[in-house]
Amino acid sequence: MDDLDNTLLAALKRDGRASLSELAADLGVTRTTVRARLSRLVDSGEIAGFTVLTRADVAPSPVRGLMMLGIEGRGTEKIMARLTGMPQVLAVHSTNGSWDLIVEIGTGTLEALDEVLFAIRRIEGVTRSETNLLLSTRRAARR
Repeated sequence: MDDLDNTLLAALKRDGRASLSELAADLGVTRTTVRARLSRLVDSGEIAGFTVLTRADVAPSPVRGLMMLGIEGRGTEKIMARLTGMPQVLAVHSTNGSWDLIVEIGTGTLEALDEVLFAIRRIEGVTRSETNLLLSTRRAARR
């Protein structure tokens, strides 16, 4: 990857819907160059995919938390499937150390968070948990 590739990726991260013409004008190159660079970045795996974010994806949940889970036996995949099916679960991460999974949860109220926590604790195979509320989030600068 060279400077033009990096600049192209940065432009796409800012506006994933930018047209080839807009990208070419911003980068000072031709549309053909942008198209060729994009194709090469996709083919090489540098661009892993394209996605759409809906309003629900970016709507902030006023109450957010991280729930660490200990899992008994070999039921981790089934538990992950149940968790990812819950609308309040934003992400499920497998991890090492003393916890097996970390679950990101977002709800509208503390009462709703409490209900989700109880529901998760009732899942067969979940043996222990610890939950921390997220008070604020700062994003790391993208490179």
